[in-house]
Order: sequence, then C-alpha cells, then structure tokens
Amino acid sequence: MKIKDRWEFANKPPPFALQGDEKVSTAITSMAQRNIGSVVIVDDTFKVQGMVTERDLVRRLLAENLDPDKTTLASIMTISPRTAHEVDDVVECLRLMSNERFRHLPIVDESGRLVSILSQGDFVAYTWPELLVLVRKKATETLQRPSMQTLGAILLYTLAVIAMSNLWQDFSFR
Repeated sequence: MKIKDRWEFANKPPPFALQGDEKVSTAITSMAQRNIGSVVIVDDTFKVQGMVTERDLVRRLLAENLDPDKTTLASIMTISPRTAHEVDDVVECLRLMSNERFRHLPIVDESGRLVSILSQGDFVAYTWPELLVLVRKKATETLQRPSMQTLGAILLYTLAVIAMSNLWQDFSFR
C-alpha cells in the first residue's frame, strides 16, 4: 500500500519545519510544545536540507556542551536525511527505517519540498491492521489445510498402532 493511500496520511497536521539559521533553543521549545521528536530543516522553498532529532540534541548539543541559545540547527542537523515520496510503499519505508535505524522520515514531493513527516510509530499504526488480517488469514489457511508434517505424523502414528496391534494379536495367540 502506498503512503498516499492511507487515510491517516491525508489527515496528518502540517509538518514542523524550521530553517537552519534558527537557534536550537527555539526548536527545543517548539518540539516540547508539540510533543514531537524531530524538526525538519528546510530552505526558503521548503526543500529538505536536514533534520534534527532528539538523538542529535543529545549527541551533538549536550555531549559537546554547546549552548542551545547560540547554536544553530544547521550546525547540529543530520545533513541530507533519507526521504520518501507519497507513492512509496508503506512496508518498504518501515523496513528501511528499521534497517538503517532511524525513526523519522520526511515525505517530499517530486521537487524535494516537504509534504509531511512520518515516524516509525505512524508506519506501525498504518501497517498493523494489514498485519492482523494477514496473520488471521494464515491461521485460517493452516487450520483448514493440515500441513504435510501433520499428515505424516498422523499416518506414522496409525501405522505404529496397526503394527503394535498385529504384534499383540500374534503374541496373545501363541
């Protein structure tokens, strides 16, 4: 399923974005007010330039003892973060995020302008209903069609019972 096909995607609020010359303290305050974990850094045309996440704040600001009131977002941002398009597959995006260990994915248009941002939590919420349907379908198929292993075990058990029965009859009549 494509990102744009999810009704949740169409109902997301506009993405939070700032320009690189903004101070980190501004971003921190806004992130806390919005209860979000990242800010996308854009240029004047809203093209994605970078991203600052909570992890960046810890590693590049706090660990370096930088002053958030004097430090710009551009100086601590992750440059050229991975992006996706509205026509990309939801599961493939989640797989990419999991494999490359990042939690926020900017969604851009054909020109690279920011359209939205999705988190791993968004992708899990988007894919969870389909995963439940798939699990239910597989479970139903398994219950309706016994596997070859199960059939083999039943056949082996039946042969063993017949053989033991024949041995018992032979033994009891001697």
